Amino acid sequence: MANIRDLKKDINYVLGDIIEAVYLWELTNPGKETKNSQAIIDEAIDVFDELIVKVNSKNVENSKQHFKGVNQELEDKGRVLIDKINALS
Repeated sequence: MANIRDLKKDINYVLGDIIEAVYLWELTNPGKETKNSQAIIDEAIDVFDELIVKVNSKNVENSKQHFKGVNQELEDKGRVLIDKINALS
């Protein structure tokens, strides 16, 4: 990982793309209930807030390991959200 700025951009882009995918699903399925899709958007926003707080925390002992963990958490939670989008019916 190059630096903190790139990690913040990755968080923003990944979760932004997930939210965009949900909106696209809602547009292509106008007759479907949006309760579950809105829950995915809310969860993506919560994940964004949680990860940004972790990136901005200053009291970490091993910063390299900390940021790798944040990056891994982004990947894991992103995959879960994508699976939820794919499961929408």
